[in-house]
Amino acid sequence: MYTLYYAPGSASMLVHLTLLEIGTPHTLERVDLDAGQQRGAAYLALNPNGVVPTLVIDGMPHGEAAALAMLLAERHPDAALVPAAGSARRADYLQWMLYFANSLQPLFRQWFYPADHLPEGADTIKQAAGAGIERCWSHLDAHLAAHGPYMLGDNFGVVDLYALMLMRWSRNMPRPATAWPQLAALATRLKPRPSWKKLCDIEGLVEWA
Repeated sequence: MYTLYYAPGSASMLVHLTLLEIGTPHTLERVDLDAGQQRGAAYLALNPNGVVPTLVIDGMPHGEAAALAMLLAERHPDAALVPAAGSARRADYLQWMLYFANSLQPLFRQWFYPADHLPEGADTIKQAAGAGIERCWSHLDAHLAAHGPYMLGDNFGVVDLYALMLMRWSRNMPRPATAWPQLAALATRLKPRPSWKKLCDIEGLVEWA
């Protein structure tokens, strides 16, 4: 049994989508970020970093969205969300998951909260983050043009769920991900999935739903 501590539209979306794709029973606990619930003693006991998501697995709390999605996919191989160990696509899968986690996702943190990184240079931080995000989109668009239609070719998987979440985060930026043709096509391919529609309904997301 799983319990996901989440906040609508946050990085917990990746884990929530993975749970929905797998179809495994789970419960949801909403964390009110605006009210600072993530900094309360009860939540910090689960996640000392004070961030979402936290996924309680067999009574033990764990964090980090990418790691949780990867773990869920491995615990439920019948869902076929990741390439099998030793398969030709396994290295590509690991590469893209870590690229999203280490290269692209941190830039969004700098874009949305530049003053957290350098208060006196917030404008510069945000400008640099925006440029970095656009470089990542160009890289991904070229990859999809050569190796699509999904991130791992013909096979949909958890990497695509990660891409979908990050693309949504860019929706109000000067150049959202959908300004790149292959990324726009990927979003159009993914958004009709039942898991995306159900997540938007559950989390109350209406923008870019």
